[in-house]
Amino acid sequence: MNQKREKAIRTDFIYYVWLFFLTAVFGWLWEGFLYLWKDEMYVNRGFLTGPWLPIYGMGAVMLEILFHRWRDRPAMIFVLSMLLCTALEYATGWYLEWKWGIKWWDYSGAAFNLHGRICLLSSLLFGVGGMLLVWVASPLFYAVYRRIPGKLRVGLAVALIGVFVADATYSAIIPHVGAGITYR
Repeated sequence: MNQKREKAIRTDFIYYVWLFFLTAVFGWLWEGFLYLWKDEMYVNRGFLTGPWLPIYGMGAVMLEILFHRWRDRPAMIFVLSMLLCTALEYATGWYLEWKWGIKWWDYSGAAFNLHGRICLLSSLLFGVGGMLLVWVASPLFYAVYRRIPGKLRVGLAVALIGVFVADATYSAIIPHVGAGITYR
């Protein structure tokens, strides 16, 4: 990978906004389909009302910022992604429980779990997902992103941030909870 591209990835804030939303929506779809398969009903998972799970977006942005320089070392990215995303999931779960007294996920029945907030299987999946993101998906997404006209990139990013802030503000007052979404 050439140095110019490496620098562009590290300094292009709008790229990270797009990456955040792309992966937050992917996470929302992923979890929705997992619950559709598991419980035979679609559930809008997460704290927010909109079609995104910000923990996926934040995790992806963190992984890309911290680990893009090691794209040629997928095993290392796997381990680091597993550790970082597991810590992020634990901290987020703890915060949500502390703030609202509600669990948005519960791994208590899973093997090798810690306080029901994290478990070994999820950690391994985070490693695979992080490796695929940094090693494969992010370079492909960046190539597509660079083809979008600059004004359109910025305009859509600003619009998405506006809608997201409105959703986060609303959800901070009235969090998205209920059957299939939260555990008490």
